[in-house]
Amino acid sequence: MILGLGTGSTAAFVVDKLGQLLSTGQLSNIIGIPTSKRTQEQAASLNIPLSTLDSHPHIDLAIDGADEVDPNLDLVKGRGGALLCEKMVEAASSSFIIVADDSKLVSGLGGSGLAMPVEVVQFCWKYNLNPIKDGFGAGKEISALEGVVEHGLFLGMATSVIIAGKTGVEIMTK
Repeated sequence: MILGLGTGSTAAFVVDKLGQLLSTGQLSNIIGIPTSKRTQEQAASLNIPLSTLDSHPHIDLAIDGADEVDPNLDLVKGRGGALLCEKMVEAASSSFIIVADDSKLVSGLGGSGLAMPVEVVQFCWKYNLNPIKDGFGAGKEISALEGVVEHGLFLGMATSVIIAGKTGVEIMTK
């Protein structure tokens, strides 16, 4: 199985668990595609076999965390600084599972009140500051701005979201 390995505090727990399962023989025959140098270093230290998206352009499953999850399973991601690589790996995945706690649930994207991640070239980055009206429209508007590399809206990509809360674990699917 080719497995996309996300970046961030929650994804780090997933990578740790994968390393543990591999070391005990409960899991075998996987190749991880890390979405950041931090994840690559963590996975390598746990002896998780790694490769690149160039070598494996089709990924069976990507697992990552999220900054926000709305009722449609649309996401805000990228506050961990790896949004372009995350989006590339997750877009190449047949299935994309989010692992998060219930503090990430919002009624609409932007509901946390925190900044929307947008990756831009450094030159004139303030030129691209923009209000967000709706998820898909905002994605198109942001992508059309000069100098924008990628945005943190992951729309229509998640196939499942696993939410941990005080009352247990809930699995949301489309």
